[in-house]
Amino acid sequence: MGGGLVTRFAPSPTGWLHLGHAYSALFAARAAAGGRFLLRIEDIDPNRCRPAFADALLEDLAWLGLAWDGPVRRQSAHLADYRAALDRLAGLGVTYPCFCSRAEIAAEVAAAAHAPHGPDGALYPGTCRRLSRAERDDRLASGTAHALRLDSAAAAALTGPLTWADRGHGTVAVDPARFGDVVLARKDVPTSYHLSVTVDDHLQGVTLVTRGADLIPATDVHRTLQALLGLDVPTWHHHRVLTDAAGTRLSKRDRSRTLRALRDHGTTAADVRAMIDGLAGAA
Repeated sequence: MGGGLVTRFAPSPTGWLHLGHAYSALFAARAAAGGRFLLRIEDIDPNRCRPAFADALLEDLAWLGLAWDGPVRRQSAHLADYRAALDRLAGLGVTYPCFCSRAEIAAEVAAAAHAPHGPDGALYPGTCRRLSRAERDDRLASGTAHALRLDSAAAAALTGPLTWADRGHGTVAVDPARFGDVVLARKDVPTSYHLSVTVDDHLQGVTLVTRGADLIPATDVHRTLQALLGLDVPTWHHHRVLTDAAGTRLSKRDRSRTLRALRDHGTTAADVRAMIDGLAGAA
């Protein structure tokens, strides 16, 4: 590892950092030894992200002994970058407006005898993909709220077969249907995790994406977007997801495992590093 590697840690400020976050941050920093380790704050969702949590995560990471290279990239300050990517995808004819509410989607999925499922549950059934151009234009002109979705079939037709490389899993073939027609933007959140993370990794020159194994399926979407947008393709390293002694994944809801709570109880940064290494060894 090292050399010209560029890695990053990209938390969302929706709660306090916990031991799982600390493990991911340390994993990325260690992977970049001799290279560059970047910090990005993924704060695109104004309904869930809080400035206080963003400030706290910077403090917690510094307390843990981590130092990052260059300025912190805050996604909320770069919405124009994602808008440009959306416009380019629209120009390729691989996006469409979706006017369905979550309740309408759930009802249609429930009515289907064998609705296909992906990593996040039932896939969007493609209702609005089947609308005529005139119907779409009428709804858009009337100001009907909508999201923008990726037409996965149209995207696959343009890109052809794709693969991505992972340090632990080798070469992985992209399955265009795994996530179906994912949302790329909503009215209240003008970009999605899938789009913004892909654009940011390219703009920041990330060469090795390290993140939890729970995000392996999402990489198919990101690799597809890279191919469509002509972006650089990094290598990935999906590490194990830390769990507690009962095998439950660490989460922000487990307040006793947050770095803030551990600090308040007198735990040192060295203690936390040792706890992380112990959990990682047992995971």
